Amino acid sequence: MIDLARTWQMLEQRLKTTVNPRHRRVFGIVLEHLKAEAEPDLDRLMATVSKDAAYHFCGDTGPKGHDAVREYYAAFAASKANHLESRMDRLIVDDHALVTEGDLHTLPPGAAARQMSFPIDDPDADYRYVSRQLIVWPVDADGLIAAEDFYPRPGRWSSGN
Repeated sequence: MIDLARTWQMLEQRLKTTVNPRHRRVFGIVLEHLKAEAEPDLDRLMATVSKDAAYHFCGDTGPKGHDAVREYYAAFAASKANHLESRMDRLIVDDHALVTEGDLHTLPPGAAARQMSFPIDDPDADYRYVSRQLIVWPVDADGLIAAEDFYPRPGRWSSGN
């Protein structure tokens, strides 16, 4: 079963004990971003993203610029692939970025998985995907997310929940 709230649980715990104001801002903006993505609330989500955002998925692919990032999230929410749980087990923060690492559990519909070029048999079926992921979340001088630099390990697919 997917528990959306588990995605931000570790961030909330660390935020409670963090006293450095800049680190609190970094934790807070990523926390807000994750909650808005889960709803999904596109306007709330985009309020966390820098106007000059440049996302990188396994290198240089990914949307560049605020409008392209907005289009990416709109398509992501429409696909219903945003129903996910990130079981973070490591957080590293400094004044300029947050690094999160953990296991991603998601339940994308078959059609969405196929659009993402994943090898699924039935576009009408429900699937579960689990992979290890590391995300670097650079935060700009204004305290907004400047990128998601996403590095997943190959995961495993299974049918259903």
